Amino acid sequence: MSENLTRLNKFLSEAGYCSRREADRLIDAGRVTINDVIPEMGTKVAPDDVVKVDGEIIGERKKDFVYLAFNKPVGIVCTTDTRVEKDNIIDYINYPKRIFPIGRLDKPSEGLILLTDDGDIVNKILRASNNHEKEYVVTVDKPISQTFVERMSGGIYIEELGQRTKKCKVKKVDKFTFNIVLTQGLNRQIRRMCSYLNYEVQTLKRVRIMNIKLDTPIGKYRELTKEEFKTLSELISDSKKTFQPKVSRKNRR
Repeated sequence: MSENLTRLNKFLSEAGYCSRREADRLIDAGRVTINDVIPEMGTKVAPDDVVKVDGEIIGERKKDFVYLAFNKPVGIVCTTDTRVEKDNIIDYINYPKRIFPIGRLDKPSEGLILLTDDGDIVNKILRASNNHEKEYVVTVDKPISQTFVERMSGGIYIEELGQRTKKCKVKKVDKFTFNIVLTQGLNRQIRRMCSYLNYEVQTLKRVRIMNIKLDTPIGKYRELTKEEFKTLSELISDSKKTFQPKVSRKNRR
């Protein structure tokens, strides 16, 4: 019997409702029930249990997952809590299925963000120990010096977060613009790093996540191609997932 039990947060992610991290937040907030009883964190679900979120029954695992590449505009918030944030990414995209963002881009930033209804893939992409690259183009308020490039690339201690950033690739593009490739995603990381060196970010755009490049207009999205998904799967090869996405090259809203 125990072999058929699934941790509640994993059940919600595999059902395509949300990521495991978001599931933990929902469970902690008392918004999830098992057989109409609010469970403790870490509770496991049996095949015949009825799981609900805010009173809505959550069904079995989906097989046709959605994988989207979206060019997020400035001003849109990467949250699924549509009840609290009016400028949220879910309402903006208005996709016909329930999806959620993989990671975040803060409100003043723009560029590439992936969205899916496959909760199992999220941690594989976001986990810093996997060293998956994310590339950004950033403009700042004053001329970029060689010292700035060297200190940014060498790692900076962020006092508010109590940790040093990992070494990264930084390249000067022009007088006020640089390119940076990170393998971690600390809260407002680039802005905090620049601030430590007395620079202020003017614009910040993410142009790549691993093998997926930004190639849609602002505010538009598209589904990943078969080739993109195949390469992505290889890069997160510790994943057990074998599902294939639907293929479309058309930009949509």
